[in-house]
Amino acid sequence: MPAPDFDAATRTELEAAVFRRLVEHLRERTDVQNIDMMNLAGFCRNCLSRWYREAAEAKGIGLADPDAREIVYGMPYKEWQAKHQKEASSEQKAAYAKPNPAH
Repeated sequence: MPAPDFDAATRTELEAAVFRRLVEHLRERTDVQNIDMMNLAGFCRNCLSRWYREAAEAKGIGLADPDAREIVYGMPYKEWQAKHQKEASSEQKAAYAKPNPAH
């Protein structure tokens, strides 16, 4: 069965809802480290915030990196790091060091 053909406004609404749910999920899953996400999926919370900033810029809206990160993290990035970021293991660092063409 083919996917429904949504009008542009409906597609945008659905995509926005999915993005909000993804961000909410990542805020809840503070145990999942960015390096784990990078190693498994090729993107992380920082990537999402950069993409958010780039989308804003494409619309002529200035958005600083710290502000975009706060949108994704739900708090200032430095605060999130202090509360939730753990030192990466040597295995995580080795996996991250492998070339990642998606990033």
